[in-house]
Amino acid sequence: MIEEEEDILTILKILVIGESDVGKSSLLIRFTDDTFQEGMPATIGMDFKAKVVKVDNNNVKLAIWDTAGSERFRSLTPNFYRGAHGAILVYDVTKRETFDKLDTWLNELNAYQTRDVVKMLVGNKIDKENRLVSKEEGLRWAQKHKTLFIEASARTREGVKTAFEELVEKIIQTPGLWEATSKRANIRLDEKGETKSTWCQGWCA
Repeated sequence: MIEEEEDILTILKILVIGESDVGKSSLLIRFTDDTFQEGMPATIGMDFKAKVVKVDNNNVKLAIWDTAGSERFRSLTPNFYRGAHGAILVYDVTKRETFDKLDTWLNELNAYQTRDVVKMLVGNKIDKENRLVSKEEGLRWAQKHKTLFIEASARTREGVKTAFEELVEKIIQTPGLWEATSKRANIRLDEKGETKSTWCQGWCA
C-alpha cells in the first residue's frame, strides 16, 4: 500500500495561512478530497488533512494544517508553525484587505518558524468577476518576498493541484530542509511539461 512506511520517502508539514474567508479550507479540501462546498463555515482553531503525492516516482506524505484566520485563535500560533517545511499564504483576489494583510502573515511565519520554510503565494477565487487585486500585484509581492506564486480557484480546481505539488517539489529540491523516512533517500526531479508556478527571486517578470 502507498501509505506503508517503507513506501514513504518523507513526511512534510505544510501550513495554509491567511485571513478569514479567503478560501483556505476550500483549497485544502479541493486538493485532498477533490470536492468543493459552497458557503463553507469558518475554521475553528485548526484543521488537519493528510495526503500522499508522488514526486519523481517517490511517495511523499503531506501533513497539511489549516488554521483559523480569526484573531481569537492566535494563541495557537507557536505550535502551529513549529516544524513546518512549507507554507501557502492565501489571499482573495476580490478582497484587497486580504492581500494587504499578507505582510503580517509573513512576519508571523518568519517569527515562529523553526527551520527554513519554502513559501507559496496563492491568489484564490479567480473564478469571480469582481477582482480587486491584479495578477501583476501578486507577482510583485512574490518577487519582493522570494516566494512561489500562482493564482487558483478552489471552485473550478484551477491552480490548486499545481500550488501544492510545486511547493512540495521545491521543498524536496532544497538541501537539508527535509529528512528521508525510508532508505530511498536519493531522488532527482525531472522537468515536467506542466503549467508551472512562478519561482520569484527578484528576477522573474
